Amino acid sequence: MSIERKWATLCGRAREGVMNTVRWGLIGCGEIARKSVGPALAELSACELAAVASRDRNRAQEFARDFGARRTWERWEDLVADSEVDAVYIATPHYLHADQSVAAARSGKHVLCEKPLALNGGECLRVIEACSESGVKLGVAYYRRFYPVVGRLKELLASGVIGIASLCQINSFTWYNLRPGDPQYWLFERAKSGGGPLMIGGCHRIEVLLNLFGPIRATLSVLENVRAKREIEDTAVAVFQHKSGPVSVLCMSHSIQGSYDTLDIYGSEGSIHVPTLNRGELSLKIGAEIRSERHPCPGNPHLPLIESFCHSVRNDEDPVVNGQVGLEVQLIEDAIYGGLTAAPR
Repeated sequence: MSIERKWATLCGRAREGVMNTVRWGLIGCGEIARKSVGPALAELSACELAAVASRDRNRAQEFARDFGARRTWERWEDLVADSEVDAVYIATPHYLHADQSVAAARSGKHVLCEKPLALNGGECLRVIEACSESGVKLGVAYYRRFYPVVGRLKELLASGVIGIASLCQINSFTWYNLRPGDPQYWLFERAKSGGGPLMIGGCHRIEVLLNLFGPIRATLSVLENVRAKREIEDTAVAVFQHKSGPVSVLCMSHSIQGSYDTLDIYGSEGSIHVPTLNRGELSLKIGAEIRSERHPCPGNPHLPLIESFCHSVRNDEDPVVNGQVGLEVQLIEDAIYGGLTAAPR
């Protein structure tokens, strides 16, 4: 049975009962946890940070003091067994996501996992099965689903204002040059990260493309080490043919100075241009007319993500960005990286 069909047989189960406050356990106290997840959990009234886990005891204790957690654990296994934790946020390296998500689910905890959900579609399905069998919610941290500018793009596409959408191109370039010993150097180890920029940041953009244009039926990709010799690519391009018709092009690079985060959609009657997706400005061009709009993105992009997930837990609803979304994105990543046994040239 295919992964997609097997997913369909797992849908529909929900955990009984509704809670007023979701008591969170956070696994991982690194950059994303300190910058975004911790502040969001501290700000949201429906959340309580009950416990944090880190192999570094001092880091865990400092994080707990800063964000009000009651307990710290050095072993994540102890956190997922904690009876005072209702939901677990997993903010660890990619290769740990599947095992930690499965363990949390089997302990009866709802799971909100950093992207990507796992290193491949098979591992994603293992997580989905564990959450379904335990009757817990599963969400993935593709927070751009909640960007107002992405919602506006969907509205404009549905309105037909640019006619038939034919082509979308996303450019996401960031200079990235980690050195051995850096806490995030695991990102350059393929067995731990799963891939280079097309995995690390590209999964976010693939989720956006799926949200805008729907399922992808064909994928072509080029992965290359243009600047640096690493286990992962530093520059890559993927071309997607969507079942709904449009073609999308995703260009990712860690070897270009400066920061680029553009999204452009071209149609038979006009075009839409987003110069920086994370800011939320767009321009609509119809003939000689250009109209500008602003749809600011949240200062903390994890806040609406976690708020929405808490709503799902408290109201016994399927999360907006659920396991199926994580699986669909990862199947595209599998098509990109499938069969790659060594670093690009």
